[in-house]
Amino acid sequence: MHLTPRERERLLLHSGADLARRRLARGARLGAPEAIALVCDEICELAWDDRPYDEIVDRARRLVKPEQLIDGVPEAVPSLQVEALFPYGSVLVHVTAPFGTTRPDGPGAVRTDDGEIELAPGRERATAVLRNTGTLPIWVSSHVPLDKLNPALAVELAEPARFRLDLAAGTALRIEPDSARQVPVVRLGTE
Repeated sequence: MHLTPRERERLLLHSGADLARRRLARGARLGAPEAIALVCDEICELAWDDRPYDEIVDRARRLVKPEQLIDGVPEAVPSLQVEALFPYGSVLVHVTAPFGTTRPDGPGAVRTDDGEIELAPGRERATAVLRNTGTLPIWVSSHVPLDKLNPALAVELAEPARFRLDLAAGTALRIEPDSARQVPVVRLGTE
C-alpha cells in the first residue's frame, strides 16, 4: 500500500489517539504525546464532518480534562496546531491552551532571583560595528560567532571569530539594508 506523507501522518495521529482512548478507558492518565494525538485526531474528524472552525476549537479545548493528564502537560503544551482537511480544503487549526491554563510555577517555569543577572560574567567585552551591505534585512542571533555571519554583513572588529553578540540566549538583532549598527559583543566561552 502506498501512502502519501500526509496520509501516514494522519494514520499516526489516529494510532496515538487510539492509545489515548484505551488509557482513558482504563482510568490511566495521559502524557503529552497521546493527549496531543487525541485532540488532533478529534479536530481532523470534526473538520472532515465540516463542523465550523470555532466549534472545533471549542470542542478541542474541552476534550481532555486536567485531571486526565499527568502533571506538567498543560505547561508543556501551551498550544497546538494541526492541518485539518475540510470538504473545501486544508486549514491550519490553532488551539491555544488545549489542556487548560498553566501554573506560573509549574514544570518548565523560569525562576530567577531578584536583581540583575550578569550574562557571561568575567568575559571580555567589546563593541563591534555590523554593516549590512545587502538589499535585505539580516537577523543576527545571540550566539553565532561573528565570523560565521551572512557574507553581506561586514563586521568591524579585530578577531571576530572570538566574539558573539552580547545578548541573552534566544534573542536576535536586525540590521537593515545599507545601514550599520554599533553592537555590544562578548568573547565566546569556548576558550
